[in-house]
Amino acid sequence: MPRRTLFIQISLFLITILTTTLAGAEWRFGSPFLGSHRVMGWPEFLKGFEFSLPFLAILTVHEFGHYFTALRNRVRVTLPYYLPLWLGTLTSIGTMGAFIRIQSRIRSNRQYFDIGIAGPLAGFALALGVLWYGFTHLPPPEYIFTIHPEYLRYGLNYEQYVNRDASGSIALGDNLLFWFFKNYVAPNPDLVPNVYEMIHYPWLLAGYLALFFTALNLIPVGQLDGGHILYGLIGQRGHEVVSPALFVGFVFYSGIGLPTEFVVNFDQDPLWNAAYLAFYAFFLYACFSRITESRLRVLSIALGVLVGQLLVSFLFPNVIGYHGFLPFLFILGRFLGIYHPVAPVERPLGLGRKVLGWLALIVFVLCFSPKPFLVG
Repeated sequence: MPRRTLFIQISLFLITILTTTLAGAEWRFGSPFLGSHRVMGWPEFLKGFEFSLPFLAILTVHEFGHYFTALRNRVRVTLPYYLPLWLGTLTSIGTMGAFIRIQSRIRSNRQYFDIGIAGPLAGFALALGVLWYGFTHLPPPEYIFTIHPEYLRYGLNYEQYVNRDASGSIALGDNLLFWFFKNYVAPNPDLVPNVYEMIHYPWLLAGYLALFFTALNLIPVGQLDGGHILYGLIGQRGHEVVSPALFVGFVFYSGIGLPTEFVVNFDQDPLWNAAYLAFYAFFLYACFSRITESRLRVLSIALGVLVGQLLVSFLFPNVIGYHGFLPFLFILGRFLGIYHPVAPVERPLGLGRKVLGWLALIVFVLCFSPKPFLVG
């Protein structure tokens, strides 16, 4: 490996430790380092390691799961490239993740399967440990007063008095696994924080984010890790049917309620709302643009999804999708693609791999949250 490449990788890793530690301190104390009403210094920064170390450990185990499995399959890959990201005046998680570059061709569906499944399962195993530690070492309820001293006047019943709509607090939405830890692993239910305060508990936040990104990676679409697993399980023909169907369904769910906002408010500002609705239709068209080479079929799918979302919203006005998935789905559909490259060698997987594949899809269900982040 060239020294220059290794230097870049090590530098990116060290910068990512810095940025995720800064982000961890910001989540821990509820204030950005820059432009904050709260003074943030070295003591606060050092507390950020309680988030960055477990979170980066899970991310690193995930990437090295891919790395070592690729080497075992005689596929040349690079060490991980970490992607630091810190916004200064806005809260972030300090990173956009990490990736390894594959430098030789993957020749079989088994190699795709093995490399794809190793990362998520390895990271998931460590995430379970992080969550177990976080929920079995919860601080006393009074801990929240060190972050929100303004709650002191309300006492431990602060939840009844704090206006979440005004504060813009972020809640962590439940998934099956997180719900299980809250209800059956935490030794005392009184210690489990309010959903809007969990972001101030570094181990819980690190574990939850690990589950969130594990679920995203395991979506069985395209060349995501879940797409590699699906390709190994059902082959190219099956993947070409199931992957686009799941993608369309995911986009459909995510956008429920969004076009209705423009139609309901049409009388208030018809020109702007018509423009926004047209833009959303174009957005859907862009998401589906690589499903087929037929522009007419792409347009039909986009308009069909738009009409379907409007219909669901009018029949069931309380049903709202999670619009936060839409940017990710745009990148997936427009740039990454929803189909899988054909491997030169395709052979049926053995029983052991099939069991692992279905286990990984179960892990996806356990980690997936229909509404992962809620703003109060």
